[in-house]
Amino acid sequence: MSTITTISIAFLLSFVILVGKRVFYNATITHQPTPLAVPRLFCPTTLLNFNGADGKPVYIAVCGHVFDVTPCKHFYGSGGPYENFAGRDASRGLALQSFDKEVLTQDLKGPLDNLADINATQLANLESWEEYFSGKYTVVGWLVAEDH
Repeated sequence: MSTITTISIAFLLSFVILVGKRVFYNATITHQPTPLAVPRLFCPTTLLNFNGADGKPVYIAVCGHVFDVTPCKHFYGSGGPYENFAGRDASRGLALQSFDKEVLTQDLKGPLDNLADINATQLANLESWEEYFSGKYTVVGWLVAEDH
């Protein structure tokens, strides 16, 4: 099986799982998310464009899934407490419970952060955040390395 096919199957399974989570958590959604039209792949440099500036939506990546957090732009957009995560992979920051820019990947064209150095408590934090985002926001795509 080719690498492309394997990746495609993995993305499809992730999407099916997230749709299942969406149905299960539907009662806790506080806004009506826009339906997922066509999921797409985002590399860190393209994701950076979705930071809420110039009327664009606000997207955040968590564990490889890209979420549309625009309905809570006051949290994730300019001036909000999570603004450093807008248009970025927020996984490390959420795992470490840090909003500092220093926890964000600096080399956007390099490999994705594999989070290999986080401990069990930090991983549990991240899993909790991923569950929260999956239950509240629409998945608009997946984060992939620049050289995918």
